[in-house]
Amino acid sequence: MEKIALITDSSCDLPKELIDKYHIHVIPLRIIFQNGDYRDRVDITSEEFYERLKTEIPSTSMPSVGETWELFEKLKSEGYTHVLAILLSSGLSGTHGMVESLKEKVEDLGINLKIIDSKALSLGLGFLTMHAGKLLKNNTPFHDTITKVEELIKETKVFFVLKTLEYLRKGGRIGLVEGTIGDILDIKPIISINDDGIYYSVTKVRGRARSLNKIIEIVKESIGSQKVLLGVLHGNAPEDAQYVMEKLKESNLQIEQSFIEQTTASMAVHTGPGLIGITFCPAL
Repeated sequence: MEKIALITDSSCDLPKELIDKYHIHVIPLRIIFQNGDYRDRVDITSEEFYERLKTEIPSTSMPSVGETWELFEKLKSEGYTHVLAILLSSGLSGTHGMVESLKEKVEDLGINLKIIDSKALSLGLGFLTMHAGKLLKNNTPFHDTITKVEELIKETKVFFVLKTLEYLRKGGRIGLVEGTIGDILDIKPIISINDDGIYYSVTKVRGRARSLNKIIEIVKESIGSQKVLLGVLHGNAPEDAQYVMEKLKESNLQIEQSFIEQTTASMAVHTGPGLIGITFCPAL
């Protein structure tokens, strides 16, 4: 009989209640300040992070190899036979490669390990993991769960707008996003992730208000008539997040479940304060 564990990383931005509900094991990325490093969602909260960001811009690093290996050993001791790991886009982080490097050792423990590159981040990754959790809770077999999650990857969309490109640029995550002088001209790119899991600009508008209205327009057109899970993510910008969610709900979209969440520190390092993101995924 299969006993299946579900793993993701801390960039998933899922609320704690959903992580607990679907028994998701979260491996924390690390936030590196001058005085040491902190495990995302373990040693530092989003609120603490934004307070420290006022005086220092940190960097990030993939999860600890040692801690990740210890998690696999713990899962083996608890009788798990299969592990499904759904992780941050390999185009944005070395996390996927790090777990892949442990695959042979994990399988030597007698665990069947499947690693999925989500080609996403934040709630895009979160919704894929949440769907896997729902399927597993309903006793869906391991391989059927993998097939369904992989089918959903291309249908899961992430769009976001930043107040400034400074943090994306400093973090080396600028990808295919254009507009080096955008901050000077107040040009705001609407950013998404391509099929390779790399950031790119969908379009550009001038000014904060226009950028929020444009991202709403793009998401409405992208969703169309499908029933979706919808998440609005923000970087210490709750009022803007509320505005965006209200406008989307006024649009007669078919929303099965929705929530607003503040991004975790591991994403906030590269997006800075003022981030507004919208993610949707087809409802099961």
